[in-house]
Amino acid sequence: MTAEAKICGIKTREALTAALDGGADYVGFVFFARSPRHLDIATARSLADEARGKARIVALTVDADDAALDEIASAIAPDFFQLHGSETAERVADAKAKFGRKIIKAVPVRTSEDASAARTYTKVADLILFDAKAPSGATRPGGHGRTFDWSVLAAISREIPFMLSGGLTPDNVEEAMRATRPQAVDVSSGVETSPGVKDVELIRRFLQAAKTAKQG
Repeated sequence: MTAEAKICGIKTREALTAALDGGADYVGFVFFARSPRHLDIATARSLADEARGKARIVALTVDADDAALDEIASAIAPDFFQLHGSETAERVADAKAKFGRKIIKAVPVRTSEDASAARTYTKVADLILFDAKAPSGATRPGGHGRTFDWSVLAAISREIPFMLSGGLTPDNVEEAMRATRPQAVDVSSGVETSPGVKDVELIRRFLQAAKTAKQG
């Protein structure tokens, strides 16, 4: 059994090409001004057009209002919205109904109790993404390169399919997959040389590791 892979926070054509050539199943574009991976609509549209039909397009937002989601939906027609803020289950359902896109809902995790919060979203989101909780005082909810104790997913992972994120790299993704058996793995900072700057070779190595890992 192998998992799908997502390269998130893509900003350049070189990074996108590396992701597509490496067999990424999802490519993610970030629409959150506080993130070093934030994209303007015009650049995102150009990259999304190149990726369409080759990988599923994910638009990451953080507590975005309807106007922002509508602009993104109209401009880049993503396959998924990744809601990475404090959106309630009601907000997830509302966004899915209004914009007709599948939803990945991010759930920040440090403890097994945090992981259990995913049950709130399983009937309204198409996929749960478990990410490490942001450090105290952080200005964005993800992309910090932090892992978490994967064992806290033991109970919930038997109940729901999920995407694993949080500090994954080419060197630890195989171990993470064996420990958690996710449906998909997601990387952003783990394939960068500095915040927001993707490295083509790291993308290649990550995808190769994820695609060849055996989960049992």
